[in-house]
This record gives sequence, structure tokens and C-alpha cells, in this order.
Amino acid sequence: MEKPFILLLFCIIVNSSLAQTQVIKVNALKTNDYGVQYMLPKTILKVTIEYSETKQKAGPYAKYASRYLGVNDSEVISEDQTYYTLSTVSVTEGYVPNKEQSYLVAFKSKTTAPFVYLTEDGVICTINAEYIPDAAREAKKETAVKTNTSTINPQSIYTEEYLRAGSISKMAEVAAKSIYKIRESRQDILTGEADNGPKDGEAMKIVLANLDAQEKLWRELFTGSEETAAHTQAFVIEPVEEVSKEILFRFSKYLGLVDADDLSGSPVYWNLKDLHTVEIPETDPKKKEKEPQSIVYNIPGKANVEIYTGAKKFYASTINITQFGTTQILGTSMLDDKKTPVQVYFYPNTGAIKQIIQ
Repeated sequence: MEKPFILLLFCIIVNSSLAQTQVIKVNALKTNDYGVQYMLPKTILKVTIEYSETKQKAGPYAKYASRYLGVNDSEVISEDQTYYTLSTVSVTEGYVPNKEQSYLVAFKSKTTAPFVYLTEDGVICTINAEYIPDAAREAKKETAVKTNTSTINPQSIYTEEYLRAGSISKMAEVAAKSIYKIRESRQDILTGEADNGPKDGEAMKIVLANLDAQEKLWRELFTGSEETAAHTQAFVIEPVEEVSKEILFRFSKYLGLVDADDLSGSPVYWNLKDLHTVEIPETDPKKKEKEPQSIVYNIPGKANVEIYTGAKKFYASTINITQFGTTQILGTSMLDDKKTPVQVYFYPNTGAIKQIIQ
């Protein structure tokens, strides 16, 4: 059975509809017989998956956390492990040129300076009208948030007493005492009882941040440490027909994103339902041959897209799908006005007509 969609590429894709559209102006001249070749687009869907990778590392004194710090077992990382969490799944509409829908805009030889704007890959944008692409969506700028945390060398916190301890138990005891000493120092600074304490508010912030960093390093020797990194992966699919509860990809708690046929992961499904918003006319090949030269454009259909697991729905929206629509024609006679040529604007991502100015 044919797959109901075509997997184009398992990586982040940037094309004319996902970044800023680059266009070219093509004049209808005698050298091209006053005709400009163009293509209509077909819809592709970019699926973006965001997930996190968490690495946990057990502390060397995990079994002493309750005895020396009074920490519950639930707060202690007892073994090294890495796990992944699926955060969001989103869908962005895009397009690629439909090479099976290539047509010609034909002008009369004495028409005043006729021209067509096309995307770099040949999709029609305008006829006899200047075209300025929409501004590219600004990429999310990751702004560093200033905090009062301090980064210090883990080795710098170790005292002589700690390094001379002769056993794991003794080292854990000294480490716990260091934590309590830090807490006492912090309290003395906050209450103003510390000798040679910070002279102003900014100095106090720096000192307190340094104490917090030291305590964190000592405490992680008991409770363990955890680092989380965000990941984003994307792939593009070309819808061909409706799908129902099709496995889009799989996700494993221990491996992260895996292929749809990799049983190590749990399935993430998707539905694509044609809403039949466009009536598809029956075509008569003989009649089509007799049609005069015309401008062909798309009337896209609409479809509901859902992405989900058994427990959670990640995405649900209604989108345009040109493959679920049809094409219509405009007669080229409207382009024959020698004084005031008609201007036609298209939506390059769908091939539909946006506006006609006469």
C-alpha cells in the first residue's frame, strides 16, 4: 500500500515559504515570444519537534544524604541516567514547486511592458504588478538572563580537612560540615553580624551568589547533579491523501526521537482529514484542449491536522492543502489592454489569487 505522505527530509528544511521569499522579475519580450513560464506550488508540511535531554549524575555520598543532611531519598539521585522528554510538536505550512503544474502566461506583442514576478524556484507571484516579499519571520533570539549565580571551579571548594579525610564516610562528614558553615556565613551576612561583611548591596549580591554556588557544589556530592539541554529536530512531509492514526514518529524516554519503525519508542500519531471545502469538477480532456490560452491558478482545499499520543494532543489546526483543492482559469484577454494592464496578485505559498486590479 502506498504511503499516504512522502517523507522529504529528516532535518531542518529552509525553503521559499519558510524563510524570506526571494523573487525575480521576468519581462515578456520578443526573445521569449512574449510568454513567461511559471509553476504552481504544492503544499508541504514542516513538523518541528522540541524535546529535552536530562542527564543525571549520582553524588559519591548519596547514601549519606539522609544521615548528614536530613535529605529525603526522593531528593537524591541514586544512579547515573539520561532520559528524554517530548515537549512540543508543531506544524508549519510550506510549499515546493509542482513540476506537474507548469504553465505559460502569454501576452500580445504590443502590450505595454508586460512582466511576471516569480519566486527563485519558478512559482508565480504577480502578473504586471510589482512584488515585495513578506518580511521573514524573525528568528527567536535567545537572550541571556542575568542572574546572581556564580560559576566557580569545583576543585576550589575542597578544604585541607576534606582532602586529608581517610575514608568515604569521613569525607562525607566533612562535606556536610562545610555546607553548614556556608549557611552560617550567609546568615551572618544577612543579619549584619559578619566581621568584614560586604560594604554595599552590590557587593553583598556577589558574596551571596558565591556562597550559593559553593553550597550547591557541596550539596551535589550528596544529592547528585542534573543538566538539561533543549533539542529541536524537524522533517518535511508532502501530503498526498488523508491519513488516520498514522505513526508520524516514535519517541523513547531513553533514546529520544527515533524512526517510525523503531519499536524502542512509543508512537506519536497524526491525522490529516480533508474538509472537502472545494468541489472538484470532473475534467473533460477534449474540452480542455479547446480552451483558449489562459492563466491557471490554484483553489486550495482545507484540512484538519492533529498530532497526538494516547495520553496527549500536541497539535490541532486547520491548514491549507493545495493537493486537496483544484485549479481554475482566467482568460488572458484581460491582459490585452495596452494602456492600463490588469494586475494580478497571487499567494505564492498556495497559488491562489489574492487580488485583481483593473
